Amino acid sequence: MNIWRAAFAAGSAGLVCIGMARLAYTPMIPALIEQHWFSAAAIYYFGAANLAGYLVGAVASRRVARVASSAALMRTMMVVVALSFFAGAWPESWAWYFAWRVLAGVAGGIVMVTAAPAVLAHVPPERRGIVSGAIFGGLGAGVAISGTLVPLLLRLGLVETWCGLGVFSAILAAAAWNGFPPDIAPATGPAAPTRIRTRDWLGIVVIALLVEYAINAMAQVPHMVFLADFISRGLHRGIDVAGIYWVVFGVGAIVGPPVMGRLADRIGFRPTFRLGLALEALVICLILASAADPALAISSFVMGALIPGMVTMTVGRIADLVADAERQRAIWAVATTGFAIGQAISGYFYSYLFVATGGLYFWIYASGAAMALVALAIDLAAGGLRRPAPA
Repeated sequence: MNIWRAAFAAGSAGLVCIGMARLAYTPMIPALIEQHWFSAAAIYYFGAANLAGYLVGAVASRRVARVASSAALMRTMMVVVALSFFAGAWPESWAWYFAWRVLAGVAGGIVMVTAAPAVLAHVPPERRGIVSGAIFGGLGAGVAISGTLVPLLLRLGLVETWCGLGVFSAILAAAAWNGFPPDIAPATGPAAPTRIRTRDWLGIVVIALLVEYAINAMAQVPHMVFLADFISRGLHRGIDVAGIYWVVFGVGAIVGPPVMGRLADRIGFRPTFRLGLALEALVICLILASAADPALAISSFVMGALIPGMVTMTVGRIADLVADAERQRAIWAVATTGFAIGQAISGYFYSYLFVATGGLYFWIYASGAAMALVALAIDLAAGGLRRPAPA
């Protein structure tokens, strides 16, 4: 099996089913409202429907994996997302749009859980960092494409934009079709336990990692959701300037996973994970300390790199802690679910905080920095536990 071809296929699945299916919708919202395809409330609700579908996909991923191979699942999910883009070109009804947005979200949740473990099971430990970075680079590419391709397509019209995204997704699906790796057959002998025993050293460390990953989602939401609005309205710089920084954010998202993966191959996943949490807190504080262009650019780029980069680190840490591929997939499914829940909770909390403080962005970003530090503190505490000596 060609590892890099498999990484390209898995990365393409992430780009289409997560990067494109979720992020390409955001820059289309103003046009959908202005051209009265639906009410503004319904259009925002469709965006939330995608997140709900993502959570459903993450939860259901283990069950569907029992009846289909990972390769078949990823191919199917890429086709589903491509069809959802074509379906979006015809605003038949509220139910039609809602159903396709949910399906696209389900596809994203399944691919997030399935793609990386399917490839990393074939990768030697010393190369997992760079390979996982290549896989999750697809998520970063989705951010960059959402900020560049969609505005260009919108000049042609909404129907053309939806169809263009569908064609783009179909091309990537065709390119990746034969690159997905086969599943590794379960090892013979007694089955590996699927439950984590919480009193074991390993159980405590894994649970701590799951909690940290969910809290990390809360730290990332201020940049993911509020960055453009903060620059456009909070700093009175306008939507065009905000768009420039969103592209900077996207470039960082492309660079982050492979760079962090390479660093993890050199110093380990846990130190790189901790470095990422510390950098998150630092760049969030930077955007609070200064509105100068260099500060905004650095904060946008570094946080853009860290968001998919921390996904790479979490997958790598799970692979380091747990050898069995089935248990890795199970733990990663729980981690993905926790991340989705953390995003949803913090999204509502930060929106409430914004209204309660009279439209101040300070407390949103300050809360995000605090979350990064809390996650780092938990990891340091878990790392202080003494690993039992082998029998």
